[in-house]
Amino acid sequence: METRVLEIRKGILNKNDEIARHLRQRLHHAGLLTVNLVSSPGSGKTAFLQRTLRTLREQGTPTAALVGDLATDNDARRLAEAGVPVKQINTNGRCHLEAQMIEDHLAGWNLNQFEYLFIENVGNLVCPSSYDLGEDLRVVLLSVTEGEDKPLKYPNIFNSADIAVITKMDLAQPCEFNLEAACANIRAVRPGMQIFATSAKTGSGMEEWLSCLQQHKQADFVTI
Repeated sequence: METRVLEIRKGILNKNDEIARHLRQRLHHAGLLTVNLVSSPGSGKTAFLQRTLRTLREQGTPTAALVGDLATDNDARRLAEAGVPVKQINTNGRCHLEAQMIEDHLAGWNLNQFEYLFIENVGNLVCPSSYDLGEDLRVVLLSVTEGEDKPLKYPNIFNSADIAVITKMDLAQPCEFNLEAACANIRAVRPGMQIFATSAKTGSGMEEWLSCLQQHKQADFVTI
């Protein structure tokens, strides 16, 4: 029975990876840099993305976002306040987004009009690590309220990510958060990981984060 479960899971992931490959080609053809944001619930992911979207809009950069949740459209309504196109994906109990969900919810959008597509994944540090969504960058977020050892407890999601963002730095002092220890733990799991310490409330670290996105956009689409 155990072998059968493993075989079924492998088949599901293979199908997802196939869809993700085609989706990545489609998004690249449109010139889109796609960013998949993953974190635990309550990490400040929505606030961080909202500030990112608002800043890009103010800079005149066409941007869109998909947001995944088990239920409600609360986060999508919050992100829409940034003034960019947003669609909600309700997973109806699933603890992660899948490539097919992304493809389905892109319907009706002219992808050639955007430069960036952000995907806010379901709040979970386990399941999303296994599912490719056709993204260019997987960004894992860690808030100062979660503690410095979270990367050691959930190594798969940090190891599968390209960039780490530490959020809520405005609360670091009252939380007695050790930034140096957190960075060391992240890099113990993912050596050389690029890390940004940010606060969506104060804007600290956001300029560096946005500059990183621009660099990836230029590097990945230099010929487009």
